[in-house]
Amino acid sequence: MTGIRTPRFVLHEHISKHPHFDLRFEHEGVLKSWAVPKGLPEKSGERRLAIGVDDHPIDYIGFEGTLPPGGYGAGDVKIRDTGTYEPLTWGDERIEVILHGSTFSGKYVLLRFKKAGDKNWIILKSKT
Repeated sequence: MTGIRTPRFVLHEHISKHPHFDLRFEHEGVLKSWAVPKGLPEKSGERRLAIGVDDHPIDYIGFEGTLPPGGYGAGDVKIRDTGTYEPLTWGDERIEVILHGSTFSGKYVLLRFKKAGDKNWIILKSKT
């Protein structure tokens, strides 16, 4: 056995001043994170905005609870999906993964959308 394990992901539903979802991938010792206002696309070809946010600690992958009023991200956080993923491409402009979650599975692509701002990406569900 090599000791290499499949990285994990989580999709948090974040009920806050501006309700949204947070997609987080375990990558290089942190959770790389995006706020996805309308949630992950469910059909091939659907595109959604994903906004890059600060990395989170790995142990946040299992977090559910309430973030106190007045603080960063105040509101309720619930896990909507979790599982593992296969990284196919991980670059500064394009990330391709295959999700193995209980709700979301299949190939997803994140593409940097610089015209809309430095932290903005488009996430889409790929046909293949």
